[in-house]
Amino acid sequence: MKVKYNLLKKEKNCKARYGTLETNYGTYETPMFMPVGTKATVKMLTVDELYEMNSGIILSNTYHLWLRPGEDLIDKAGGLHQFMNYKGPILTDSGGFQVFSLAKNKKKDITEEGVHFKSHIDGSKLFLTPEKSIQIQNKLDSDIAMSFDECPPASASHEYLKNSVERTLRWAARGKAVHSNPRQSLFGIVQGGAYEDLRRYSAIETVKMDFDGYSIGGVANDGESKDDMYKAIDYSIPYLPEDKVRYLMGVGEPIDLLEGVVRGVDLFDCVLSTRIARHGNAFTRRGKINLKNLKFREDFTPIEEGCDCYACRNHTKAYIRHLMLADESLGGRLLSLHNTRFLIKMMEEIREAIKEDRLLEYKEDFINKYTKKDEV
Repeated sequence: MKVKYNLLKKEKNCKARYGTLETNYGTYETPMFMPVGTKATVKMLTVDELYEMNSGIILSNTYHLWLRPGEDLIDKAGGLHQFMNYKGPILTDSGGFQVFSLAKNKKKDITEEGVHFKSHIDGSKLFLTPEKSIQIQNKLDSDIAMSFDECPPASASHEYLKNSVERTLRWAARGKAVHSNPRQSLFGIVQGGAYEDLRRYSAIETVKMDFDGYSIGGVANDGESKDDMYKAIDYSIPYLPEDKVRYLMGVGEPIDLLEGVVRGVDLFDCVLSTRIARHGNAFTRRGKINLKNLKFREDFTPIEEGCDCYACRNHTKAYIRHLMLADESLGGRLLSLHNTRFLIKMMEEIREAIKEDRLLEYKEDFINKYTKKDEV
């Protein structure tokens, strides 16, 4: 079935929305944070742990699964859900961002037909087109597929971005034309950098193609300022339909999640929760902390008092610090559990705040506490 967004409540004091998203695997509340399982696994976490932390949609990536193990093998396994045994909805990114960020030596040849580049694994020559991206995703059998887009650098000029937006629109139409999986929804992607005219044009023209949902892309590029990110959202949202879900791609910092929600975004994803965990970092209500720091050597309290994640219910900062310094993988696992649950729990609280028209108060209180690092 195609995903269906139901708008249930608008916040009175901002553009935030509370709703539900009907999928092949049940109905889920939004706004929602989606953990990223790039290579058919959310790093260091089992599917049962994801269920326990109330995970909804998770992400996997077309580019990585195309290279290893290959879409044909996953198709033979019965699709991505069967392959990784996740009994919830899955969204697959098109591979566009990885092509532009991971290509060997960052060298690529962008043509109207597609992109020539070299594998980040072995340097072999690859060619990915809008049609190929969609065909791979059809075989992966994810619940939501993303259109193949160009992801220009944050420093790109207005002239370059204008041509890029036009190309992305043409690629979106080509991908939509070959999309053939009736169980799978297809989302369009709005680009245009931090330029109001380009975001408006991209959004209007993408919506004309009548996708099942819409995403705001190009906001997680290296070198982009927070202000430019927020401008990209502000310039795109007014032109996206209220009856379709809105997805901000690649954003997972807690404050950025709040800023996105108050601007009208419904879905978010990011690798941050597990990536920073592998380096010993944890989200807390008082900001990020690094468990490797000496001050936690004899700290026999949980990462965060009151947190309901497995790590906080069972272990202390001192123990996790020991694991990280001893290079024991359990340390990264425990922090991944905590960080991912932290963001999911935060979105649960945000949904309740929207229902009660107090999201701006929640945001102010959260940011005030989160930025007072001296109290950690």
